[in-house]
Amino acid sequence: MSKRAVLEVIALDLEDAVAAQAGGADRLELVTEMAADGLTPAPATVAAIRAAVDIDLRVMLRIADGFAAGDLDRLVGLAGELREAGADQFVLGFLAEDGGADVAAVERVVDALDGCPWTFHRAIDRAADRDALRKQLADLPGLDTYLTAGAASGVDDGLPTLLAEAAQGGGPGYEQQIMVGGGLRLDHVARLREGGIDAFHIGGAARPAGWRGPVSAEVVAQWRTALDGDDDRA
Repeated sequence: MSKRAVLEVIALDLEDAVAAQAGGADRLELVTEMAADGLTPAPATVAAIRAAVDIDLRVMLRIADGFAAGDLDRLVGLAGELREAGADQFVLGFLAEDGGADVAAVERVVDALDGCPWTFHRAIDRAADRDALRKQLADLPGLDTYLTAGAASGVDDGLPTLLAEAAQGGGPGYEQQIMVGGGLRLDHVARLREGGIDAFHIGGAARPAGWRGPVSAEVVAQWRTALDGDDDRA
């Protein structure tokens, strides 16, 4: 049997978090404002969720739509507030105008995290050169995951890239775990697992009523069962 696949679910509030854990999620990504593709939630929300569930939480550090860092002083301040609220894992990612990583911005925020684990999110899917971005960021402390669909348009178009990057696992810039999300469907899972990918991220797919409705524990459980089944076959 292969390593158990990680299932991460987006949670907007306490109800989402409790349902995701009940359904078998291994980790939550905590955000607000999905109309802007996910911004930093309030520290009070993070504290309430941290008190209610015992799975890992990754908290978004993003204050505006798009992939520019924006006000770095504010981001650093939020990182401190979120850590005080109980956050110890994060999600972030900033691009410069040329489409490369905004290394200075990332370094400043990561410095405020003081070694906490973090994910570079789907900004990689908008990067001018994915390989160059990975190598720019390879040595930053705490970076252990890339959340990616392989393409800005989603997993359908990004599958070849995801599989090619998985094949480079352990190489320079490719030591981090690939977590697939962005248009991910259950019918993608078998091919991704066969390619060595063992981490999956769902948001809208966990919500039968769409983003206006809550996470469904039953739907999360369906994903958990499917991933566990592919673990057995991998």
